[in-house]
Amino acid sequence: MARKAIGTTITEHLLKQQRSHPQATGSLTHLLSELIVAAKVISREVNKAGLVDILGATGDVNIQGEQVQKLDIFAHRIITERMQHVGQLCCIASEEYADLIDIPPNFPKGDYILLMDPLDGSSNIDVNVSIGTIFSILKRQSSGSNVDYQLSDALQPGYRQVAAGYFVYGSSTILVYTTGTGVHGFTLIPSVGEFLLSHEDIKIPERGNIYSVNESNYAYWDNNTRDLVNYFKTMDAETKRPYTSRYVGSLVADFHRNLLKGGIFMYPADTKDPKKPKGKLRLMVEANPMAMIVEQAGGYASDGHGPVLEVEPQSLHQRTPLFIGSKQDVLLAESFISGNRR
Repeated sequence: MARKAIGTTITEHLLKQQRSHPQATGSLTHLLSELIVAAKVISREVNKAGLVDILGATGDVNIQGEQVQKLDIFAHRIITERMQHVGQLCCIASEEYADLIDIPPNFPKGDYILLMDPLDGSSNIDVNVSIGTIFSILKRQSSGSNVDYQLSDALQPGYRQVAAGYFVYGSSTILVYTTGTGVHGFTLIPSVGEFLLSHEDIKIPERGNIYSVNESNYAYWDNNTRDLVNYFKTMDAETKRPYTSRYVGSLVADFHRNLLKGGIFMYPADTKDPKKPKGKLRLMVEANPMAMIVEQAGGYASDGHGPVLEVEPQSLHQRTPLFIGSKQDVLLAESFISGNRR
């Protein structure tokens, strides 16, 4: 991973990326710029946690069957309201909402689709663990007016994403994003209210020594998954094992650490909840954007049998197993899960 002297703003970087594409119109740059403004507002509210009444559950259950946190609703509302007026979107998809969200009739529209997890890791809000916002941007494929988008426009495989990224709200607020030409990280400087380039052209190590998985689900995994985790825990000097176990329980936090240091994050399929036979993570708003980022950084993302980015989605809230991180670690995991390990 190369580091560059802090000074380049996210706006300058987006414009530079735009100039490198002769056919670019600036629409994507405008869209990302507005999303960044929304993230600044969320970051400000997260930093108030414990001082104002934004902690705890609302008492409602979302489309995922999960308890809705007050900050979940706040983040969803801020991003949705901010992005509906930018003029670059034909619709929005959110983890917190069952269906596609329309752009109001009196607002201008465009050809992009924003898919998002407004506040990933929200169950950790009350204990001050890093949380984040994950986003994916697709371009509409159907013809017709911008009002006449189809569900299929949102149900595109991950390799068709035009941009993806995440914000981490932790000891500092960090944006990591890609538009298909490398991965870059920016840190929010609160005193000036600006994201400045802090991690240029991020490259994940080819192999790491960290595995991140919720081992409390061990009893619900199949034998191949258990064998994989046992492999990571077994001592063997030649292969530099055992690996170190690191699991926060917030996808953005676990992924961000492994992206910088190397390693593998895993959320396998399990039998814990019969309603979720493929595991917990959402393909469209979690797995796909993270897969685009990691592959642009030289890593790999698999569902255990092949590339996540090639999965053809069937529903907006589809779930998937996920093995993501350093390429050699994920290929190893894939060999165990698919039963090809000798």
